[in-house]
Amino acid sequence: GAEGFAARADLATGCRVDTARGQAPGRGRRSTPIDGLALDAGGPPLYSAPMPASAPTLLLLSLEAVIIAVTDETPRVLTVREAGGEEALPSGPLDVARHLTIERGLRDWVEQQTGFPLGYVEQLYTYGDRERDPRERELGARVVSTAYLALVREQPLPRELTAQWSNWYAYLPWEDWRDGRPALIDRDLKPHLYAWAGREKRRRERADLVFGFDDAPWDPERTLERYELLWEAGAVGEALRDRGEGEPAPGSGRDMAADHRRILATALGRLRGKLKYRPVVFELLPPEFTLGHLQRVVEALAGARVHKQNFRRLIEAAGLVEGTGRLDHGTGGRPAELFRFRHEVFRERPAPGVYFPGAWWGR
Repeated sequence: GAEGFAARADLATGCRVDTARGQAPGRGRRSTPIDGLALDAGGPPLYSAPMPASAPTLLLLSLEAVIIAVTDETPRVLTVREAGGEEALPSGPLDVARHLTIERGLRDWVEQQTGFPLGYVEQLYTYGDRERDPRERELGARVVSTAYLALVREQPLPRELTAQWSNWYAYLPWEDWRDGRPALIDRDLKPHLYAWAGREKRRRERADLVFGFDDAPWDPERTLERYELLWEAGAVGEALRDRGEGEPAPGSGRDMAADHRRILATALGRLRGKLKYRPVVFELLPPEFTLGHLQRVVEALAGARVHKQNFRRLIEAAGLVEGTGRLDHGTGGRPAELFRFRHEVFRERPAPGVYFPGAWWGR
């Protein structure tokens, strides 16, 4: 909630930028405007364009973490409970005095809120839409969020914290096609979207294209477009919360704080795209694994089933894995050979992904 965010923001050194003079007040910086540029005396330009002569604006940089694991065929995201009970991604404001880098700030907040130490992370996206965060009105500040993505193997979490691993398809249930096209798409979402579209041809066409209505193909990477369309149509709880009225459509998934479900949809689309050209799936696996385990993790991320024999043949032919000569006797049936990822593939192929069109069942 806003109070918790404000309390955390008190730890950070917020800087009001004097947009009329192009400097931070109270810092003793002397500026000389020349041809619309604010210059340090004897130094380089501070800005490449004149700043608008408006009231000072307080800008808060919030850091969000999308931490993904796949356990027992279930793709899971690490979430926390806000003070008001809402589910949220681990997050916190950048402390410009304490955090030497943005990533350091992210790691600190994640470990403090979840007890989970992060390894490698990559920047996902920066969100700066005005009033995208409901706390802006309460804090009197513009909130810009930079989200990061981390792929990990699930670990137990401290019981004293509110962190938990949650099935990401609970938030985006229309994205899971492993058992075929989800019934809720046509039963629950389609009527709502068509009612919203009415006679407007463009709205109807958007709904058809992103949700695969009226024989349009389903594109698994258009995850963000689907969530944003549902928000625009007032089908998800976050849109109704922001507007202060109405009820979400059945089958629209669990709400999250602020626009964290939008961030999660962005991460899912990014991961599905990366399956084509990066071996990201191996970051979610132990050093040694069976091909069955690999297949289940790929299916969990893609939200679709693959043809078992075709997938395994293509994985081996692509040189992505190599056998260890050892067997896994814990599969519950015939012992399966253990494999490991071949790092040499980076030298052999420019795009060593695991997305093979010939291995996927039709959607």
